[in-house]
Amino acid sequence: MKKRFLGFQLFLLVVLACAGCGRQSAETGAAARLLIWIDLDAKSLSVYENGEKICGYPIAAGARGTPSPIGVFRVSSRFIPDMSGFGTRFLGLSVPWGSYGIHGTNKPESIGQNASHGCIRMNVRDMETLFPLVSNGTKVVISGGPYGPLNWGWRVLKEGDRGADVRQLQLRLVQRGLLWSADGVFGPSTRRAVIAARKELNLSPGDQADAALQERLGMILFE
Repeated sequence: MKKRFLGFQLFLLVVLACAGCGRQSAETGAAARLLIWIDLDAKSLSVYENGEKICGYPIAAGARGTPSPIGVFRVSSRFIPDMSGFGTRFLGLSVPWGSYGIHGTNKPESIGQNASHGCIRMNVRDMETLFPLVSNGTKVVISGGPYGPLNWGWRVLKEGDRGADVRQLQLRLVQRGLLWSADGVFGPSTRRAVIAARKELNLSPGDQADAALQERLGMILFE
């Protein structure tokens, strides 16, 4: 766990340094200066400007069965809804395997919990403060779980599943020439690739990616 934390600290420092290099970046304006770091374990969202933290807020993250995405994304859309389950502000994220965002909530008691369907919830007032600071294109780093992209560890992956762990599986299948792309969505092509991989690796027949297959494909849990 200590190695994993130190490794992520180094990664974050690199990301923050890049966020401050506005002249060397293709980004412009606020999107170049700002970075949002979401720590799912700490249930916190921090905003950095040119590498320095300027504000932070408590959040609610995805429930265990519907985890929040882990990785590096961008703010891709925005809208102002009437007060609802999204609160009064919504920032969409460029997650390739589903529709996720940062938004307010009409359930403030959920803040600090793993309670959402994967989106990042904030108190309505906090979200209304954050919204005008952030422009489309702003980088969003989401970290959490003791095992990086694998979040809480290996889960049995099957058709219909989505997530960072599905994408890690697909990347290994691409490396073996059994799949052509990795979008984080376990669809029919991934299912066929899993069947083929299990046969190649002399595992029991099946169309699901259990821990045995994931380990044989080189998916490792962070120490």
